[in-house]
Amino acid sequence: MATDYYGLLGVEQAATDDQLKKAYRKLARELHPDVNPDPVAQERFKQVTSAYEVLSDPQKRQVVDLGGDPLAPGGGGGASGQGFGGGFGDIMDAFFGGGGQSRGPRSRVRQGADALIRIECELAETAFGTTRELSIETAVRCTTCGGDGTAPGTLPTTCDTCRGRGEVQQVQRSFLGQVMTTRTCPRCTGTGTIVEHPCGECHGDGRVRARRTLNVKVPAGIEDGMRIRLAGEGEVGPGGGPPGDLFVEVREKAHPDFQRDGDDLHVTVALPMTAAALGASLPLRTLDGEEQLDIPAGTQPDEIFTLRARGVPHLRGTGRGDLHVHLDLQVPTRLDDEQTRLLRDLALLRGEERPGMTAKVGPGLFGRLRHGK
Repeated sequence: MATDYYGLLGVEQAATDDQLKKAYRKLARELHPDVNPDPVAQERFKQVTSAYEVLSDPQKRQVVDLGGDPLAPGGGGGASGQGFGGGFGDIMDAFFGGGGQSRGPRSRVRQGADALIRIECELAETAFGTTRELSIETAVRCTTCGGDGTAPGTLPTTCDTCRGRGEVQQVQRSFLGQVMTTRTCPRCTGTGTIVEHPCGECHGDGRVRARRTLNVKVPAGIEDGMRIRLAGEGEVGPGGGPPGDLFVEVREKAHPDFQRDGDDLHVTVALPMTAAALGASLPLRTLDGEEQLDIPAGTQPDEIFTLRARGVPHLRGTGRGDLHVHLDLQVPTRLDDEQTRLLRDLALLRGEERPGMTAKVGPGLFGRLRHGK
């Protein structure tokens, strides 16, 4: 039975060359081994590639339209008899930039990985910035071989399995004809060369582990969890390849007094009820030093005092956040006889010896109940 080449591409028999090309492009990008490693997808990729090779050739397409199979033995596969050979590379080159041809040896030199280190900083350090000296251990370029991985005075030799190509090819016959597969050379792992005499220091890797110190500048206004990127300070790659980046993650320690909310700070201050009633001037510690906070007479427990520009400097831009002071009104729990008498006299003078429940009428709960809403 002849192969249904039109069905493999999902097109009608009257499809134009552009329609064939569009259908193949769509399928090839879904099934290409570099994108889809599934063996079933790879087998189907071979089939649709074979179908496009046949249908894009006017002579072979004519054989298909007459009910024949140009790739079958004796089926008119063309004068060359190559079947699925030469045209495959041309097709892959057109759609994938030479993907069907040999890609050449792979370099031993590869990009290094990024590294991550965490540091703890006090609130004052994250607020105003600081400089830290870090001791880190990463892969660095081997000084003995300079990253080449070979012993001094020696060079890599050409792999005799792939002859320096980094790939080996194998031709198999299938119902589609001859199928050429290319895979990475198992002996040189795709580099095309063999290190017969590896460096005794790095054992051929071109890099070694080493501890070093460097300074990192923590910018003013940085927040907990943010990372500082130090370009080129990460791990050196295999073969002495270029290093990755080093990321320094800042962890901000909890402060005993202040709570941070972005660039604003919050602090709670204990205030005796007498000071709230009479007014007072309290010493207040800020990030900039001690200041005086004036509490006016009659201050209520839920009032918040805001000190402008006493918070954390903005990380990007100018200015600072604010410092919000919350009052924790202290009511005495134990009174002596004289204190009790004085408070009773005060309550009598203010008419508060028999306090009752009062409610503000407004949009709140009591207001809604009164208005039946």
